[in-house]
Amino acid sequence: MQQLIDTILQFGSLTQQQIELIKSKTEVRTLKSGDYFSEAGKTANHVGFILEGVFRVCYYNKDGNEITRYFIDENNFLVDLNSLSYQIPSSEYIQAVTDVELVVFKRSSLTDLANTIVGWDKITNQITTKALLDKVSRISPMVAEDATTCYQSFLEQFPKMALRIPLSYLASYLGITQQSLSRIRRNLNQ
Repeated sequence: MQQLIDTILQFGSLTQQQIELIKSKTEVRTLKSGDYFSEAGKTANHVGFILEGVFRVCYYNKDGNEITRYFIDENNFLVDLNSLSYQIPSSEYIQAVTDVELVVFKRSSLTDLANTIVGWDKITNQITTKALLDKVSRISPMVAEDATTCYQSFLEQFPKMALRIPLSYLASYLGITQQSLSRIRRNLNQ
């Protein structure tokens, strides 16, 4: 829980009473690898903060192939923002890649905090802006680079995460087959 509070305090100051209120509006949950935090076709009503573990955001393309868009690990927030904000069905899945422990806010709890804590909206807007910029930085390099360069960039940016996620998900994220990823890894290790 302290990880959550430390992260929030990076974006604004809070009194001890406000911190206790935030804690009272959350619950700690665990998910097993393969469990979903949110699913396509359902409306998001929770925001998570990852204490331990890795999630992936994925969808199915028009051909029915599962595509991993990006990964989210510890000390990051987790939500389908469009679905939560506009109360519309999500178009993607947020799935645990490893066993996960997270702190969860219900949508109603976030509304209560916004109505109670002066400056809460400013803090959440700054957190959202940072998360969106992080998301873009995770996706945009994928567009311009070849598969080997993308894989090397992923290893440089997320060295520990690469050891924690299945190769099939990483290959999907890179936009290549698992066989191509194996070949790239083999060539780099020679």
